[in-house]
Amino acid sequence: MKQARDYLSRIFGFSDFRPGQEAIVASVEAGRDVLAIMPTGGGKSLCYQLPALTRDGVTVVISPLIALMRDQVRALRENGVEAGALTSQTDGDEVDAILHKLRAGTLKLLYMAPERLGSGYTTSLLRNSNVSLLAVDEAHCVSQWGHDFRPDYLRIGGLRRDIGPVQTVALTATADAETRAQIIEQLFPERKPEVFLHGFDRPNLFISFRPKNKPREQILEFANQHKGLSGIVYCASRAKTETLAKGLNDSGHNAIAYHAGLESSERQRAEARFQREDGLIVCATIAFGMGVDKPDIRFVAHADLSKSVEAYYQEIGRAGRDGAPAATLTLYGAEDIRLRRSQIDEGAAPMDRKEADHRRLNALLGLAEAAECRRHVLLNYFGDSHTEPCGNCDLCRNPPKLFDGTEAAQKAFSAVLRTGEYFGTEHLISVLRGDANERVRQRGHDRLPTFGVGKERSKQEWQGIFLQLMGHDLLRPDPSRHGALRLNESARPVLRGERPLMLREDTIQRAKPSQARVVALVPEEDEGLLAALKAVRRGLAEAANVPGYIIFNDRTLMEMAVKRPASLDEMRGISGVGAVKLERYGRQFLEAIQGDDTAELPHPARRKIAGREAASVFDRLEAAQKELAKGSSGTGKPLSCNAVTLRRIAEMRPQDLGALERIPGVGAQKADRFGAAFLDIINSPG
Repeated sequence: MKQARDYLSRIFGFSDFRPGQEAIVASVEAGRDVLAIMPTGGGKSLCYQLPALTRDGVTVVISPLIALMRDQVRALRENGVEAGALTSQTDGDEVDAILHKLRAGTLKLLYMAPERLGSGYTTSLLRNSNVSLLAVDEAHCVSQWGHDFRPDYLRIGGLRRDIGPVQTVALTATADAETRAQIIEQLFPERKPEVFLHGFDRPNLFISFRPKNKPREQILEFANQHKGLSGIVYCASRAKTETLAKGLNDSGHNAIAYHAGLESSERQRAEARFQREDGLIVCATIAFGMGVDKPDIRFVAHADLSKSVEAYYQEIGRAGRDGAPAATLTLYGAEDIRLRRSQIDEGAAPMDRKEADHRRLNALLGLAEAAECRRHVLLNYFGDSHTEPCGNCDLCRNPPKLFDGTEAAQKAFSAVLRTGEYFGTEHLISVLRGDANERVRQRGHDRLPTFGVGKERSKQEWQGIFLQLMGHDLLRPDPSRHGALRLNESARPVLRGERPLMLREDTIQRAKPSQARVVALVPEEDEGLLAALKAVRRGLAEAANVPGYIIFNDRTLMEMAVKRPASLDEMRGISGVGAVKLERYGRQFLEAIQGDDTAELPHPARRKIAGREAASVFDRLEAAQKELAKGSSGTGKPLSCNAVTLRRIAEMRPQDLGALERIPGVGAQKADRFGAAFLDIINSPG
C-alpha cells in the first residue's frame, strides 16, 4: 500500500483516500477478487486505477459508457498514465496506437465496451497480452433482474475462462441484495469475492418529490431557483425533452435537448457543451449523464417518474459529485404509474422478471409516497441502515400530516379478496363506492358484503389510498392476471387488525383528476390484459419480421381485451380476426386471455368454421355421433365420421339421406347409422 499511497499523491494529486477507497484498494493489492458498491461520486475508478499502476501488465476495464471511458482516458493521460479505449468511436489511427502500446507492454489501462467481448479477435488479443487485472464497471448491468441489464455483460464470465484466471474487481453504485447476488453468480462462479458495501448516502443531495400539478411550470420554478447553474431534467419521452428545453430557453435559461433520436454527432456536441459550459441545462431521456464526469451539476429534476429506485438513485447521483450542495426534484402522478406498469406488462420478459419489476416500481412509489424521512426510506432499500432523520429532504423540513388508514386499508383488502384478486384499482373502487355499473353487476359484485362500504370517500381519494397501499408494497399487480391487484403477505396483519397503518393525509386530500389525463384505450381493469396481448403480438411480429399491426391492429387487441373471448368461436367474432389469422394466431392470444397454456384446441377442421353458424351444427353432429358410435343398442360395430367429414356436413347441410350419403367420408353404412339424427340436427334451429 505504500506505493499506492505514493501514486495517490504524486500522480492523482490527492492527499488521502476518500471513505471506503483504502480498504478496497488494499484488498485488490492483496490479490483478492472484489465486489465494491459505492455511491456515485465516491471514487470507484481509483479503486482499480491505483492497483493498475502498482503491478506489471495491463488492467482491462469493461464499461458500457463511452463518454466515461473517453473522459477517464483523457484524465489519465493528463496525469502521465498510458491508457486507451477501444470503442465504436475510436478511429483507426488511435486503434493502431493503442495496439502498439499493448504489444510493447507500456499500456497500463485498456478500456473496452462490452460489445467487443463477442469478437474472437478480442479474446485472442487479450489472451496474448499480459492482463493482470480485470475491472468491471457498472457491474449491475450483468444482472437480468437489475434496472440496466445489458446482455453483452454476460460474456464477461466466458472472457475470464478464455484468457485464463485473472483477478477481477467489479464496481457499481446501485445494487440491491438480489442484484448483488446475481453479480456474484455471473462474475465470480469459482470463488466468492470480498464484498464492500460502502454507504449509499449522498448527504449533500437535497431530495424532494412533488405530485404533478402543471408540471411544466413546476420544472420552470425549480430551474429558476438554480438559475445560472448546470442541471439535468430527465423526461420520459423525446418530445418532452424538446418542449421543456424550448420552455426553459424562452424563460431565459440556457437549455438543450438530448435523446436517442438525435444524430450521433449532435449527441457528442451536446455532451461536449455540457462538459465545457457553466449554467447549461440538458433536458434528456435517461441515456444522458451515464459516464458524464462533470462534478458540478447542481440540480437534477425528473419531469416523469423513473422506472425503479436503482435507476432513480443513479440519475440523481449525477448531481453534486464534488460534494457541494445539490438539489433534486421528482414529479410524479397516477399516469406515470400506469405508464411504467404497462411498460412492464407489455415487455417480453418472463413472468418472474415482471413480478420483480412491479416490486421495484412499488418501492419507488413507496419513496414518492413516503411518510417519513426520504433518505431513511431510500437507504433502507439498499440495506444501508439509516435511523436518524437526515434534515435534508422535503419531508424532514415539512413533515406530512398522517391519519390512521387501517380501516380504509382493510376495506380495500377485503374488496381485493372478495373479488378473487382478479381486478384492478378502477373496478375495486367501483365496488367500494357502491357504483353498480354494468361490469360490477355482470360479475355479481353488487351483492358482495364489501359493496358500498367505502362510499364516504371520493373516487380520487380511493385512488390516493390505493397508491399508498402499493407504495407500502401491501398490494402488488399480478402480471399473470393482467395487472390485477393481489395481497402480499405483509398486508395480512393489517387486514386482521394486528398492525396499524398510518397514511398521508395530504396524498388523499390533493388527489384530483389529472388536468392532462392520457386518453385510456380500454377501461383500466382491462389495461393489464391489453398489455399482455401487445406482448404476444410483439413476439409474433418479431419472429415473422413484420410490423405488429400486420398480426392484429390495436383496435382488434382492444376489443379482445374488453370482450375477453373464451373460445375460438368467440374470438372469430372479434373485428379483424379472419379465418386465416384465427388459425395462425388464435391459440396464442386465447392463452393470453385465459392465462392458461394447457387448454386443448379443437381439430383444425373445426377451427376453420369457428364463429360461423356451421360451428354449432358441427358441435351437435359430433355429440350425436358419439352417442350413436355403437348404434342405438350400444352393441354395434363402432363407426364415426372424421372431423373433416363433419365439417362438410355442417357446411353443406344435406336435406335427405341420399344427399348425406353422397358427401365424401359418409357412405351408405354411416348414413344408415347417423342419418336420422344428423338430419334432425341440420333441420332444427340452432
